[in-house]
Amino acid sequence: MSGLQERLTDGLYGLGWSTVKKLPEPVAVRLGHTIADTTWKRRGTLVRRLEANYARVVPGASPERLRELSRAGMRSYLRYWMESFRLPAWSEERIRTGFVPEDVHHLTDGLASGRGVILALPHLANWDLAGAWVTTELETPFTTVAERLKPETLYDRFVAYREGLGMEVLPHGGGTTFGTLARRLRDGGLVCLVADRDLSASGVEVDFFGEKTRMPAGPALLAQQTGALLLPATLWYDESPVMQGRVHPPIEVPEAGTRAEKTSVMTQALADAFATGIAEHLEDWHMLQRLWLVDLDPAKDPASDKDAGTGSATDSAGRA
Repeated sequence: MSGLQERLTDGLYGLGWSTVKKLPEPVAVRLGHTIADTTWKRRGTLVRRLEANYARVVPGASPERLRELSRAGMRSYLRYWMESFRLPAWSEERIRTGFVPEDVHHLTDGLASGRGVILALPHLANWDLAGAWVTTELETPFTTVAERLKPETLYDRFVAYREGLGMEVLPHGGGTTFGTLARRLRDGGLVCLVADRDLSASGVEVDFFGEKTRMPAGPALLAQQTGALLLPATLWYDESPVMQGRVHPPIEVPEAGTRAEKTSVMTQALADAFATGIAEHLEDWHMLQRLWLVDLDPAKDPASDKDAGTGSATDSAGRA
C-alpha cells in the first residue's frame, strides 16, 4: 500500500468514527445496506472470496444460493462497521440491551473460580459489541490482541477505540505478548482472542468443513500453561437490532500426550465449536480472506510469517 493509499485509508476510517456515530440509527442502518449492496453488485475481490469461502461450508449450494448468501454476508459485514463506528457513542443501557448471550454462566462461573478464562471467537458478527457488553454488563475488563495495521495511525485508531470500550490491547506477535496474556490469566483475568485464522508460523492444522486449514495455537497453549479455562463463543445477528451469542462448554486439556498433541486436540475442538456457529449463521461469518490451505498462495502462506500465534482481534483487511 502506497503512502497516499495509507493516508486515504486512515482518513476514511477516521471519517467513519467521527461522522457515522452522529447519525440516527435508522439512517446508519440504511447507509450500511446501501454500501453493502453496491459493493456486492460490483462483485469485486472481497465478494468473490466471501462466496468461495461460503462454498466450502455449503458445497452443494447453487451459484444463485451463494449469491444470496454473499449479499446477506456483505450486509452483515457493513452492519458490523456501522455498529463499530457508532459504538463509542452508545449509552451503557444500549450496550447492555444490544447483546443477549446464551449460556453465559460458562464465562461467569469460570471467572468466579479465579483460574482465568480464555474466550476464543471466530470472525462472526460483532465481537467488539460482545466485548463492550462484557466490560459494561459484567463489569469485567479483559485483554485482547490486535494485528498491527498500516498506516500506524490506523492501528492507533483501533487501539484507542477498543481501549475506550474498556479493553487492554496488545500488539500481535512475539513472546512478550504471549507472556503478558499468561500473566493476566494467572491473575484470574479474562483474555479474548479471535482465533479462526492463523497469522503466524505456529498455527495448528485442523479439519474445517472437510478441508485443512491452520488456526492459532495460542488459546490452547495459554490454557495448558496457565490452567485457565478455554471457552469457545459464537455470535450472530437476527432481524432485530440485538446481537445474539452463545458461550460454548469449556475445552478441557487432554490428560495424556505431548504438549503438541494436546494443542492439536484442543485446537481441533475449538475449530469444531466454531464450525457449529458458522454453519448455523453463515452470512454472519465475515471471512473475506483466503483461509484453507489449498487456497493459499505459497508465497503468502501464513506459515512463512515470523510471529507467534496467539490469535488476534483484527484481521489483515483491517476489520477490527
